[in-house]
Amino acid sequence: MAKTNGKTLQELATMVGGRIVGDGSVLIRSASTLGRAGKEDITFLANAKYEKHLATTAAAAVVVAQEMPANTPLLIAKDPYYAFMQIVVELHGHRTHKKTGISPRASISATAKIGQDCDIHDFAIVADGAVIGSRCVIYPGVFIGPDVTVGDDCIFYPNACIYDNSVIGNRVIIHAGAAVGEDGFGFATHGGMHHKIPQIGIAIIEDDVEIGSCCGIERGTLSDTVIGQGCKIGDLVAIGHGAIIGPYCLLVPQVGIAGSTTIGHHCTLGGQVGVVGHITIGNNVTIGAQSGVINNIPDGQTVVGAPAIDIGRARRAYSLIQYLPDMKQSIRRLERELEDMRSGQEDEQV
Repeated sequence: MAKTNGKTLQELATMVGGRIVGDGSVLIRSASTLGRAGKEDITFLANAKYEKHLATTAAAAVVVAQEMPANTPLLIAKDPYYAFMQIVVELHGHRTHKKTGISPRASISATAKIGQDCDIHDFAIVADGAVIGSRCVIYPGVFIGPDVTVGDDCIFYPNACIYDNSVIGNRVIIHAGAAVGEDGFGFATHGGMHHKIPQIGIAIIEDDVEIGSCCGIERGTLSDTVIGQGCKIGDLVAIGHGAIIGPYCLLVPQVGIAGSTTIGHHCTLGGQVGVVGHITIGNNVTIGAQSGVINNIPDGQTVVGAPAIDIGRARRAYSLIQYLPDMKQSIRRLERELEDMRSGQEDEQV
């Protein structure tokens, strides 16, 4: 990322409500990691296990939670990672989008309604009855189906596909190749054949949601699929028909959620987590990577494994796995010894 004209460390500290230990006049022009930062870069320390790198980093300054020994100026902030995020935005900003207006090579239905200051690129398609809010950016190849409703300030990257009747809130970002409102995986098996069930619900994406590349979010079979406000969904995530994801959840790439599952607010699902259908996951739940969830999970729990269990029990259980072969041999030896003892007792009785 290109370097900027920069800010002094004191200016950045004032912006994030932090305080300086050391020289606040140093110029910061970019951001980087502890290991790669140079003399004009700021970095951060949010995990204590990396504290040893403070002695060797070449960074101009480090954002930390508390004062500690270091060979570089420190910016003390209550939440270092959040403060660092604010600094990166200040120094570099978010991706900008070229102002193109509405391309003559876009296909926009005469019955569609387009808000003010939208940029609709070549070969985008906006179908009959669709309503697009103001200041939206629609990249090439995007398909917005019939009677779709889109809020303000949305960004749809190339080849995103929004199926008919879907409802998209404000400030939603949908990355390349994602599909919203596709048919749910619903079939009735009869006579050895799988018969498609009409999916008559819709998909609803609430405000401030970001959906990663190549995600599939199914419409509901009878009820709606809902992605709650502020959720962030990684690449290659599949969300089944009628699932309800509460506000501010984080779904890391390759998560799969089966239909009719309800997930509470502020939950985090690690990479490749699989969740069966028709269960309820509470609020503030954390599910470790590659876990398989087959039962309801109450509020506040952290679970790992397949099947997923409480992390405390899992640590004890999984720590024994490496010893299972030896334990098996020991059990067999004890069984033989017990059998020998029984045989000896029988011989004595005779």
